[in-house]
Amino acid sequence: GTGDFARSLAIRLVCSGFKVVVGSRNPKRKAGLFPSAAEVTFQADAVKKTDVIFVAVFREHYSTLCDLADALAGKILVDVSNNTEINHHKESNAEYLASLFPACTVVKGFNVVSAWTLQSGARDGNKQVLICSNNQEAKRTVAEIAQVMGFTPVDMGCMSSAREIENISLRLLPAWKIPIFLALGLFLCFFTYNLIRQVIHPYIREQKNKLYKIPIEVVNTTLPCVAYVMLSLVYLPGVLAACLQLYYGTKYRRFPDWLDQWLQHRKQIGLLSFFCAALHAVYSLCLPMRRSHRYQLIEMAVKQAVEKKMNIWVEEEVWRMEIYISVGIIALGLLSLLAITSLPSIANSLNWREFSFIQSTLGFIALVISTLHTLTYGWSRAFDENQYKFYLPPTYTLTLLVPCTVILAKVIFSLPCIQQRLLRIRRGWEKGRYVKFVLPSATGDYSSGETSSNV
Repeated sequence: GTGDFARSLAIRLVCSGFKVVVGSRNPKRKAGLFPSAAEVTFQADAVKKTDVIFVAVFREHYSTLCDLADALAGKILVDVSNNTEINHHKESNAEYLASLFPACTVVKGFNVVSAWTLQSGARDGNKQVLICSNNQEAKRTVAEIAQVMGFTPVDMGCMSSAREIENISLRLLPAWKIPIFLALGLFLCFFTYNLIRQVIHPYIREQKNKLYKIPIEVVNTTLPCVAYVMLSLVYLPGVLAACLQLYYGTKYRRFPDWLDQWLQHRKQIGLLSFFCAALHAVYSLCLPMRRSHRYQLIEMAVKQAVEKKMNIWVEEEVWRMEIYISVGIIALGLLSLLAITSLPSIANSLNWREFSFIQSTLGFIALVISTLHTLTYGWSRAFDENQYKFYLPPTYTLTLLVPCTVILAKVIFSLPCIQQRLLRIRRGWEKGRYVKFVLPSATGDYSSGETSSNV
């Protein structure tokens, strides 16, 4: 083939020191698209000059190669194709290719690697090449080629895995669907709640039209709520898992499926939390730029002049805002660190202890600081009856429920009596385990017995 993927593959193979021959139906027209070190010739001639052949054509064009069946006999065919839809055909492309050329050895591989990655190499992180085939020697050959090219080959087993490998490149963010729907659900709930309090309430009670608040102010009030709750949801499943381990007294009992899925999606939930927090910071910086804010400042200044007030400085409010903004900046900085270390290129440079310290310890500190940020925002307004519009409590009081539960649970788990028991369970200790022992009898003979031991 001479398409985009074939050109990128040829460039990478040449750069890796391989001798490349490109088979084309129009070699003269296509020769200029490939590096000079690659020989571009007719397909029949290319087949005769190599033992490993990358089939970089679409599935519907496989039949055009049937005339080369005799020349292809005994050679390794590497199928790099993908479909346009998941499970579009009853059999995988690689299995279909194998059925057309039974005298050849077909290997599925390189289909999950993009043309851009082939040109740039594996410098941008860990790039895996998934490989499957019914022939172990052919898989080993293709794996060695992938290693020389700078990629990491992963043996996915026999040819029956080709269907799953071909579906991987077609899935759109499979690990992000649940976290994204969760974030959207929280956003809609908090947005509706804030809309009722900030727009609908003044319209009904005071006949004031405050629809202008929706694009900036209501959204900016909603984003930190979503970010704060999402951050707490990163650490809540760990708390639930610890509770189950303490309850059952073992680490070998399987978690419920919903909890297992929750634990696997913590990275995505944390990144979405950082995304909402970053948007909140940008929206907050833009608040003074609004025309409505300028009108309010002028109105306040005129009102102050009419009432002949020379000083409206409130020491408590000044300190509250200073602490609120400072703590918020620290929380955003810690969230940025967590997000950066979640990237594969950064995570691969850290050992397990470093990664665990950043994601677990610093992450929990970020949750605590975010809680302080929320508390300084609310200050004493939680006790002001005017803040309960339609008898609904302020939004920030609702966001405190889950994070405070997580923080309280973490504090309880840090108690020595509970921490030591949990540590023993995670090292393999089990409650109610039976231990066999041998004791000497009164006559000097040894007799066996068993008892329940918690040691």
